[in-house]
Amino acid sequence: MPWTRDQMAARAARELQDGFYVNLGIGIPTLVANHIPPGVEVTLQSENGMLGIGPFPYEGEEDADLINAGKQTVSELPQTSFFSSADSFAMIRGGHIDLAVLGAMEISEGGDIANWMIPGKMVKGMGGAMDLVAGVKKIIVVMDLAAKDGSPKFIPACTLPLTGKNVVDMIVTEYAVFQRPDHASAFRLIELAPGVTAEEVAAKVTARYEVAL
Repeated sequence: MPWTRDQMAARAARELQDGFYVNLGIGIPTLVANHIPPGVEVTLQSENGMLGIGPFPYEGEEDADLINAGKQTVSELPQTSFFSSADSFAMIRGGHIDLAVLGAMEISEGGDIANWMIPGKMVKGMGGAMDLVAGVKKIIVVMDLAAKDGSPKFIPACTLPLTGKNVVDMIVTEYAVFQRPDHASAFRLIELAPGVTAEEVAAKVTARYEVAL
């Protein structure tokens, strides 16, 4: 069976390493915070100026002044730091964030990502996505393998406005995981969800990739 959203987030969380500074995008990526492996300590960073994000608060304990970049209420930790968004983006652009987990609308076989707008639909803004994919050391995308209309999202070339070119290192979907060792290499199918076959994945993907199972 395909993985659930939580299981997809848990799979992405396996890539976290002790001491990492991590930025989590809106949607499924925020769930990664609930699956940090035991013994691994990471510091979550938010573009709006927060380093050391705590867990989501219980109902009734929310503080409207404590929000992440997705405008979700969060909590603070004893070691949390607050600063301007300019300083936050300096961290990102300066290469000080080890890993970002993002959602996407399309990923190309060459590692391009489109995740910020669909022409003709309301656009809230680029947010930090363009800076994240350009400045963060490793980019993991967590997304459904197909769009709501069934069309593939891992494709030969993106059709939507790009967020970044040749930046994605790993793709975690509900059916399978794709990874590449470097930005000059092709993506490889490295893992299948339980009960999913490589043929099922191939039927939902138009991008070229290698199989390394």
